[in-house]
Amino acid sequence: MLELLLLQSFWFIASAYASNGFPPLMRGRMPIDGGKKFRGRRLLGDGKTWEGLIGGIVFGVFIGSLQIFGQDYLPPELLLPKMTFPMVFLLTLGTMAGDIGGSFVKRRMRMKRGDRALFLDQLGFLLAAFLFVWPIYKPQLDIMIVLVLLTPIIHWLSNVLGYWIHVKRNPW
Repeated sequence: MLELLLLQSFWFIASAYASNGFPPLMRGRMPIDGGKKFRGRRLLGDGKTWEGLIGGIVFGVFIGSLQIFGQDYLPPELLLPKMTFPMVFLLTLGTMAGDIGGSFVKRRMRMKRGDRALFLDQLGFLLAAFLFVWPIYKPQLDIMIVLVLLTPIIHWLSNVLGYWIHVKRNPW
């Protein structure tokens, strides 16, 4: 039963995870905020780039499209959430909005790029993905709970991997 819930949870959030993890690979150079400041501080900073935003959305939609095209070949007894293009798009868009929003909040808290913001870094993108997809799809409560509990661990492990392969500056 737990294995099935984990599979359903990861199936639902796969495109958002892909979208969240992809931007550092782009190594973007064009900051979204264009260097602009708000109350004396950068809006977002150099870590949020157009290349990363677009790349994250495209990669998330790509992964979601694979799910959409492949889901009819999976056993129905898995009871996987039926993925649609609008769901995938909203999950990836929400993920990127949550990540960008987290950077905005961190700059307002006088935090530098790469500074650790417990739970904001790990859950901001996830909660925004839930919020964006909510108007058209309401995930099961148990799926949301599993993802809220496991995402911080998965996020940390993926950042450690990114640090080891020299894509991330910090292992958190």
